[in-house]
Amino acid sequence: MTLRNQTEEYAAGIDIGGTNSVFGLVDSRGNIVCRGSVPTGSYPDPESFAADISHRLMEMGAHAGASVAGIGIGAPCANSRTGEIEAATDLPWPSPIPLARMFATNTGVPVMMGNDANAAAIGEMNYGAARGMRDFILLTLGTGVGSGIICDGNLIDGHRSFAGGLGHVRAWRREGRICGCGRPDCLQTYCSAKGVVATALRMLDSARESSLRKIPADRLTSKDVAVAANEGDALAADVLRFTGEVLGEACAQFAAFTDPEAIILFGGVAHAGELLTSAMEEAFDRNALSLYRGKVRFLLSGLSEADAALLGASALGWTAARTN
Repeated sequence: MTLRNQTEEYAAGIDIGGTNSVFGLVDSRGNIVCRGSVPTGSYPDPESFAADISHRLMEMGAHAGASVAGIGIGAPCANSRTGEIEAATDLPWPSPIPLARMFATNTGVPVMMGNDANAAAIGEMNYGAARGMRDFILLTLGTGVGSGIICDGNLIDGHRSFAGGLGHVRAWRREGRICGCGRPDCLQTYCSAKGVVATALRMLDSARESSLRKIPADRLTSKDVAVAANEGDALAADVLRFTGEVLGEACAQFAAFTDPEAIILFGGVAHAGELLTSAMEEAFDRNALSLYRGKVRFLLSGLSEADAALLGASALGWTAARTN
């Protein structure tokens, strides 16, 4: 199904999330030509996922009158050296998953895979709020918590390509929240979308009034909490402040390792509002070494969630095409 006889070439980008996966084609100037999205959990296994998305991408290329030069995949716990997803607690399929090989087999196109947060950081550096920066940390706050770390203009990938797993650094708080990885009190048990809901449910155990009580516990989302907080719900506001405090405490430690110019927030939870971000900055300044206080900027991503991930993944696709 490879399309090599067309005049123009695009790179395909795929961002695999615990809830949704987005995919699309990107031209050499960084313009997203077409895109699509699917619920990740709607596929019973990774083989059917790879087969369907491969078909969709090739159909997109045919419709656009272009060939697909390479495919880049951003996924949690992706090993860029083996092309496998390893121990991904937020995906619906058991690991390891040789996803790069699956896509290459289905398309005949060169494939490169990397950590989803790393791909988003590359997209942010090339096209978003981090343009012109050489030192920053991108925190992805979604189903889980991930990070992409750029130092001196280079992505910190690590010996086995698993650097940046800041969501699994233990938070200072010790409530005994069990992470999907099996350990207690990982940062993502507090600051992911699931973590925000867990905090809300804990606070709802009190006798305080809240509009969140109208929502069944199994249907409550982090977006519900943010909406309620911005409408003046005091308990929901406290949930966001607590989340921001935990995140700020953690960022005070992260800054000591990389001395970033900025920490950029990306993902659904990042857009919860000023209650979260102001609490985060205050906690950072209370806990950071004096060298870093007031020196690190906290920014929201300059790209939509789908755009940053897609553009970053497509950059991997272009690399795959060049090195094939």
